[in-house]
Amino acid sequence: MNKLLERRLTRLLQTGDSAYLKGGKKGLEKESLRITDDGAVSSTPHPSSWGSPLTHPYITTDYSEALPELITPPFSDIAETVKFLDDTHHFLYAHMPLDELLWAASMPCAVSDDSAIPIAEYGSSNAGQIKHIYRTGLDWRYGRKMQAIAGVHFNYSLPKSFWSYYHEAENSTDTMQEFINFNYFSLIRNFKRLGWIVPFLFGTSPAVCKSFLAGRTTRFKQLMHGTYYLPHATSLRMSDIGYKNKNQSALVVSYDNLDGYIHSLQAALATPYPEYEAIGLYNDDKRIQLSTNVLQIENEYYSFIRPKQTSTHGERSSQSLASRGVEYVEVRALDLNCHSKNGVDATQLRFLEAFLIFCLLEESPLLSKKELSDIEYNELTVALRGHEPNLELIDSSQRRKIKTWSLEICDRMLAICECLDSETKNSHYVQALKTQVEAISHPDTLPAAKILQTLIDNQEPFQTYAMNLSKDYAKHYRDTPTPKDFADKFSTLAQQSHEEQTALENANEISLDDYIRNYIKN
Repeated sequence: MNKLLERRLTRLLQTGDSAYLKGGKKGLEKESLRITDDGAVSSTPHPSSWGSPLTHPYITTDYSEALPELITPPFSDIAETVKFLDDTHHFLYAHMPLDELLWAASMPCAVSDDSAIPIAEYGSSNAGQIKHIYRTGLDWRYGRKMQAIAGVHFNYSLPKSFWSYYHEAENSTDTMQEFINFNYFSLIRNFKRLGWIVPFLFGTSPAVCKSFLAGRTTRFKQLMHGTYYLPHATSLRMSDIGYKNKNQSALVVSYDNLDGYIHSLQAALATPYPEYEAIGLYNDDKRIQLSTNVLQIENEYYSFIRPKQTSTHGERSSQSLASRGVEYVEVRALDLNCHSKNGVDATQLRFLEAFLIFCLLEESPLLSKKELSDIEYNELTVALRGHEPNLELIDSSQRRKIKTWSLEICDRMLAICECLDSETKNSHYVQALKTQVEAISHPDTLPAAKILQTLIDNQEPFQTYAMNLSKDYAKHYRDTPTPKDFADKFSTLAQQSHEEQTALENANEISLDDYIRNYIKN
């Protein structure tokens, strides 16, 4: 065990302060493609009874009108977070056309062409139009199919009581927010080093429909007509056919500290990119990009993890971070758990919480250019062939077997899981860790491996496999009613969100071009 990590954990355990690790806030953002019962992407608008995707706090859209994103509040207990997400699914299915359902997998269903994926609409207000234009820009830059990939984002913050204790225990002379910023970036750097373990353990996208590859099938194996796969893949969602975008490969974002992070993103926001300049800002009279720079907005940059601060209306993410510091981290490396009705599992989330605490307490030197390159290699390697027997990754410029490295990480997490379970009648966190240790020891039981084996054994196309799961989950939610208090609350929220959107659209506003200019300038 790293001596610094050991010392910090020993101090927590010996002083009886282990409870400070407990009760961190956990929230989820879960995307799902909305499809028809014959397996096509839905072409209908976001259901009005769900509310306005522009202003609803818990039900919005990601890239597409057919890609709802469900947001939970942050809860101290993961079970409450999962329950809120589950109840939201009940509400959605109670207000969804009977011939539509939510796709259970991360990789999209069979898609004829990009035009089959409708870009999300948010109304006529400047705030609504800027969201639509940004997404139109993503279409011109990357195409729509990549944007139809769905995943789960896990939002996490340490308890406030922990920061008070830790600030004193580390003898810090920084202000509290400076100390919090510093330590969240320590966490982020270590997650970048070790975050490959998330798709390794929880990846569920080893296969895709042929339509998604658009002819790029050379390195893939064909299971049967219409289904392609890689034998040891964990998460094609996180690979170069998914979010590993070649246009961003040269973009170097600093994780040294908050100022460096903001500065590097702002540089990308201000740097022209020839390919996007060739596209232009307009197609005829229609605005199709917010800018022709490397990034239109900060969220366009994709990373396994990023620092977050709750933004106010019209505030960009870098502005909120600069003015108020880091509030929580957002982990973006989770595929939809297609073996769970709502796309997540409490066991994997408990493992992830403990892993994030491990990344915080572990020694975290700055990332060199060489290490950033090694990190890129590890992430892509695990996505494409993470379950390959005797696979080796790069650790401090040395080759290391993924199984050995994974088991070592789990061993070092045990004391953290014991802290999280302390003074409770259960051992949820220790059990979550043991579940992953067992899976690492028997890699054929890891989710992606099980999915592939099922497809091969049954000679079943990916489309059929995911469709059957989707229909089973739809039946479950339609057969069981939404809890009445939750249903009433969400019906009220839906009405209020429409009223808020109308108020924005009726407000006296500056021209859209001026609004965009001010938004980008800030």
